[in-house]
Amino acid sequence: MESAELIERALAGDQRAIARVVTLVADGEENGRQLLAVLYPLGGKAHVVGITGAPGAGKSTLVSELISTIRNEEPPAPHSETSHEPLAVVAVDPSSPFTGGAILGDRIRMGDHSGDPSVFIRSVANRGHLGGISSSTPAVVAALDGLGFREIIIETVGVGQAEVEIASACDTTIVVVNPGWGDGIQAAKAGLLEIADIFVVNKADRPEADRTVTDLMSMLDVGHALDWEPPIVRTVAIDGTGVEELWNAVQDHRRYLVQSGSQHQRLIRRARHALVGALRDGVEHSVDEIGRDVLERLAARTEDPWTVATAMLGAR
Repeated sequence: MESAELIERALAGDQRAIARVVTLVADGEENGRQLLAVLYPLGGKAHVVGITGAPGAGKSTLVSELISTIRNEEPPAPHSETSHEPLAVVAVDPSSPFTGGAILGDRIRMGDHSGDPSVFIRSVANRGHLGGISSSTPAVVAALDGLGFREIIIETVGVGQAEVEIASACDTTIVVVNPGWGDGIQAAKAGLLEIADIFVVNKADRPEADRTVTDLMSMLDVGHALDWEPPIVRTVAIDGTGVEELWNAVQDHRRYLVQSGSQHQRLIRRARHALVGALRDGVEHSVDEIGRDVLERLAARTEDPWTVATAMLGAR
């Protein structure tokens, strides 16, 4: 199928065409870059929400309930193959050591929405990329934005304190913690917790929830003064408790970004993150193509990597 026809079908809401576009973009090959060149100028209207937290925090269940809340707010749309999907979820999963693909399958974990033509869910493999997301995540989000999705949720892989990169890839960052995590708050303060626009204490029906909320409030009290003070929302994702309050908090943060003028800075930050990722991927591709003779000279230390890198960048 030609690129123009594929984009036309995807813009019309054909889920198979959308899935094909995402696959090509995520693969990072030339045809995917050609699609992005067309779709990127069409985007810029989506609000991107990132959801991160340690493994076992209940992120996937929370995202599933959040989808239900968002869909319930929208006017009914015709359920047909050609209806346009307003909501997309990009779920980053660990990579299979055999195929390199995503191994957890959020299509299964969010199965309640798999038949909804107004929801597009895609798992992408992190392929060993640190930071909780994959190197292809910004490109996939840009493609979905260009295809007309106005709400995009990114769920990180769940690697703990290190996955702070999500804050550079989205507009609103939600950090999910569980009751009993209070003892680790000070240790994580310089990492995961400082990126939060909204805190969620999930599994809040557990007795340690009050202590965790108190610890989070104490951390916020001793931190730097902020124009936006991250709210702390209690949820029990398994039964949907508190999820509507969470969505209201997301909407409040969206309004704050617009009214304060901060939205443009978030867009600049997202653009920088996407550009750095594209450059990184391009450099890795160039290294793969420079030839064994150069690597042999580096290994023999007749040349140094920094001089070669400068020459490569100067030649591009």
